[in-house]
Amino acid sequence: MRLKDPYDRPVSNLRISLTPACNLKCIYCHAEGEKKPGDSLTPEEIAEILSVASEFEVRSVKFTGGEPTLRPDLVEIIESVPGGMESSMTTNATLLADIARDLKSAGLSRVNVSLDSLDPETYRKITGCDRLGEVLEGIDAALDAGLTPVKLNMVMLQGINEHEIDDFLQFVRGNRDLILQVIELMELGGCPHHSEVNGLEKRLSEESREIITRRMHHRKKYCLDGAEVEVVRPLHNTEFCAYCNRLRVTSDGQLKPCLLRSDNHVDIRGKSGDELRESFREAVRRRAPFYC
Repeated sequence: MRLKDPYDRPVSNLRISLTPACNLKCIYCHAEGEKKPGDSLTPEEIAEILSVASEFEVRSVKFTGGEPTLRPDLVEIIESVPGGMESSMTTNATLLADIARDLKSAGLSRVNVSLDSLDPETYRKITGCDRLGEVLEGIDAALDAGLTPVKLNMVMLQGINEHEIDDFLQFVRGNRDLILQVIELMELGGCPHHSEVNGLEKRLSEESREIITRRMHHRKKYCLDGAEVEVVRPLHNTEFCAYCNRLRVTSDGQLKPCLLRSDNHVDIRGKSGDELRESFREAVRRRAPFYC
């Protein structure tokens, strides 16, 4: 039976951080809201979590980090996803080119790629690393392997990459397997480069031939001139919270009911069977909209 929280929001999506480690140093990183994580979950622990989640009719799981491709056992973890549960992954794609086909064969459905600039110097400024070429190779490998649609996550940063929107639109234009997601900067990482996305949404609305309202978070997908764009607005957004269907698992084994809170976690390290099932129920009972 699918779990519902006290606000009648069903939980159908699980987001599991596989590691706090990352090979980039992005200026806005919020580390999935983790605070001083301990040792990462083992593949066996992750498999047990996924099994119980499947019993509660969780239909999709997204693997995140840190950077999940840093785990040498990533393919084994993907293979443990129960049948009928879609798996996807958010990655910076620097290491994706060599393993994209293996991940697809293991059952991974698609990837989100964090990419905030198409300019090498701006990319280096944001990430602290000169690896844009590897990212672009990773995107090509994901497309070739069928890890589609590939969603490009661009965090909009004031004074840094706002001017690249048209470049990104051109990058995805004409390829139905590429979708641009422009993301409002969250306040968790202490980055000061907050950029106003309302103006962008107004422009996209005016230029789009079709606007589709997605069920998840009730956000809009803009279809314009061969490009698909979504704008993700998590800040001070009651709809973002009202339609949230997600439960998170931190890399060290805490059920996290809300990205923006760290005071209501449920420890599931070492738990299995009925004890783990009750922990899921408790975490869902603790879910509450952050913005309401």
